[in-house]
Amino acid sequence: MCALWAATTRYVSGGRRVCQGCAAGFAACEDCGTLLPDYTACDACHSGPEVWNYSYKPDPRFYGTGPLYLGMELEIIVPQRHRHEAVSAVADAVGRLAYLKNDSSIEPSGFELVTHPMDFPFAMREFPWPLLGELSALGCSSDRRVGLHVHASRAGFCSPAHIYRWATFLYRNEIAVTELAGRRSRYARFSPQARTRIKDTAKGHPHGNDVDRYQAVNPHPRHTLEVRVFAGSLNPVRVQAALSFVAATVEYTRGLTAHDITAHHGWDWPRFTDWVHAHPDYPALAQRLGEVSLACAS
Repeated sequence: MCALWAATTRYVSGGRRVCQGCAAGFAACEDCGTLLPDYTACDACHSGPEVWNYSYKPDPRFYGTGPLYLGMELEIIVPQRHRHEAVSAVADAVGRLAYLKNDSSIEPSGFELVTHPMDFPFAMREFPWPLLGELSALGCSSDRRVGLHVHASRAGFCSPAHIYRWATFLYRNEIAVTELAGRRSRYARFSPQARTRIKDTAKGHPHGNDVDRYQAVNPHPRHTLEVRVFAGSLNPVRVQAALSFVAATVEYTRGLTAHDITAHHGWDWPRFTDWVHAHPDYPALAQRLGEVSLACAS
């Protein structure tokens, strides 16, 4: 594609670019001017949706009312012969809710599906969950070889003390969290060094936190805390359970008091699982907890 064409094009939601002539046939967002994909471009422009470079970081679009927003990064292994169909399926399903990036840690034809920030109810209600089955039908896969990372917005916590309680709960329950996540990975370590730096993580002091980002909880993003423990999956329940776990642990630790911890074993995993089963907002997590319990018992 010639440089002149690239210099005179406009972006369509989903990553595709079109020439100025085709752009006149698209509707545009009144706020940002992004072209909306309700028009078929000419043959020269119809090169399909784009998979961005790994460094691509667009301005976030927030969906839902918060205050806790979650962002999902799902690494997907894609057969080379079905890459175009897989990319198109994602673009058609997610619209402006997510985008695709290349990632060298995945097999050459794979990609990473990255959502914009969503609050938990919005994610459960509006993310196109049938898309995961469509990708599986195309021969795509996502398993313990790759990862599912969930970002939680720092602004969704009520205080640094809340972040400290939340991260401490995760690190104290390493075995249970690992079983729930479906993998143990060198890219999501529960390192003693990271655990001793939880106070720095809670206070948002990246220069005081000398651990690398390949931890169970990556403390380095400026506005989020990244939970990296989960195995990838194209099973909607497994993916929903990962999002649910992050949302539920944030809420569980929000009101956790010193008295709860000392007198009622608030740090203990069974106390948390009882809390989940008493709150009907997390059905996928409750199902996944049951599956893990059965697997451990057998």
